[in-house]
Amino acid sequence: MTSSPAEDLVDLHEILKKKSVQFGTFTLASGQTSDVYVDCRPTTCDPRAMPLIGRAFLRKMEEKRWFPDAVGGLTLGADPIAFAIARESLDRPPVIDCFIVRKERKPHGMQKLVEGLESTEGRKVVVLDDVCTKGESTAIAIRNARSVGMEVVGAICLIDREAGASELLRSEFGVELASIFKLADFRK
Repeated sequence: MTSSPAEDLVDLHEILKKKSVQFGTFTLASGQTSDVYVDCRPTTCDPRAMPLIGRAFLRKMEEKRWFPDAVGGLTLGADPIAFAIARESLDRPPVIDCFIVRKERKPHGMQKLVEGLESTEGRKVVVLDDVCTKGESTAIAIRNARSVGMEVVGAICLIDREAGASELLRSEFGVELASIFKLADFRK
């Protein structure tokens, strides 16, 4: 059975609401206090959500007219999203490779910042994240991807908390941030 894009988003929203979005009082990584905590990993690692995530991100890239050779972001949040997109791209060519960005170079072996691709020079990429708040993780991924010769055509997160990430990426890198959901979509 094939579902429509709208049905995919409704199903993905339900999984996120059930597994990843919690209301209460929380201290965020930034030190700020929030009435909502978002941990996308229980959703992005759920096999039922993976195809929904892959298709949603592929549609978002088509909508933005971003046609990357590969997708990836800072490990760990971006990894399952990149894998889901790469897998779903097999059913919706062109095939898109995926990669993993480290925070810092590995101290041994090839000392890579970006893993998973034979070559990075000149590759058009979209940088991914699971949750964007202020945008620091996405900024590290963009900086590290560019440092190995990648051309970042855009960035997409699963949930944008709308707390400054879009503005940071635009002002610091000239990169547009798109999202599948906004935090406000879970307050309804």
